[in-house]
Amino acid sequence: MEDLKKTPLNKAHRSLGGKMVDFGGWDMPVQYSGVIAEHLRTRNNVGLFDVSHMGEFWVEGADAIAFVDKLTTNDVTKLVDGQAHYSALTRVDGTVVDDLLVYRFDVDKLLLVVNAGTTEKDWDWITSHKADENITLTNASADYCQIAVQGKDAISIVQKLTDTKLDEIKYYHFTVGKVDGVDAIISRTGYTGEDGFEVYADAKFAEQLWNKFLEVGKYGEENGILPCGLAARNTLRLESAMSLYGHEISDEITPLEANLGWICKLNTEFLGRDALVKQKEKGLERKLVGFEMIDKGIARDGFDVFVEDEKVGFVTSGSPAPFLKKNIGLAFVPAKLAKVGQAIKIDVRGKHLAAEIVPTPFYKRQKQRIK
Repeated sequence: MEDLKKTPLNKAHRSLGGKMVDFGGWDMPVQYSGVIAEHLRTRNNVGLFDVSHMGEFWVEGADAIAFVDKLTTNDVTKLVDGQAHYSALTRVDGTVVDDLLVYRFDVDKLLLVVNAGTTEKDWDWITSHKADENITLTNASADYCQIAVQGKDAISIVQKLTDTKLDEIKYYHFTVGKVDGVDAIISRTGYTGEDGFEVYADAKFAEQLWNKFLEVGKYGEENGILPCGLAARNTLRLESAMSLYGHEISDEITPLEANLGWICKLNTEFLGRDALVKQKEKGLERKLVGFEMIDKGIARDGFDVFVEDEKVGFVTSGSPAPFLKKNIGLAFVPAKLAKVGQAIKIDVRGKHLAAEIVPTPFYKRQKQRIK
């Protein structure tokens, strides 16, 4: 365990009784009070997540927008100050290097937030594509803590610690302000399917902010805030049918196959665009679908998918859905079979168990009016 990377909240996790695991080289809590309890508290009230293992890269200079626009699938030129969007880094063949968030602070200042397990790979990829652009690239991943407060009670909890009017921040927008007196980026984003905020601050203030969120969120009370581990984060994102790198997207999968065509602006020029245009024109051979188990059993990542006795695909993510009280999953199947109501079978330890393709997302929160 000594050679694992640690977030600035490592001691806090251990003091709360977090069950620690090796997650892509990071010593991270997989759960505290239990996956189901953490999942349901986030859905019904509020959950607290340490996301400090994510990577942060600054792109600054006159060519910042043009540079990021040539490497990512979404249209960076359409962002305005204080807005973020979801995007992907793609190779020339259209496959995915990583998915990421792009934050626009100013016309010459962007922040890229990438996955923890791919931070070094992403940094090498991005820096290798710098030509003569007037930009400065900074890997600031070790400088920040990132804490996510997710759920319908998130806004009232975070509001207790800041003068920033949180109800004025639209979804996928952000601002710079103070949280508990600490300079922070306050972003209305998340990976749970719920409303909430991700707060970025200097890593040295991580424990202060974490403990303050627990305090004002009334940790320990019946409907109070609960610290949540990686397991609940995964089941929450799966219920919301959000992609996970290495599962729904990878160096062998394109965004179009993974139902992420909406982040691929094919009328712009970016690395991999031509391959994606060709793939779209030719027609997809496989598509990502959601399924629900009919027979009793849990489909896990990598299990084979069958139609009758023919192997047709594989599960990318699968688990029980604590809120929906069903066993669900995502899988790749041939495009001709990718229709709601299609009967499939999942090979679960040698038994072919019945399942059915269903609409996604499996779970969709009732949106509150955001001013």
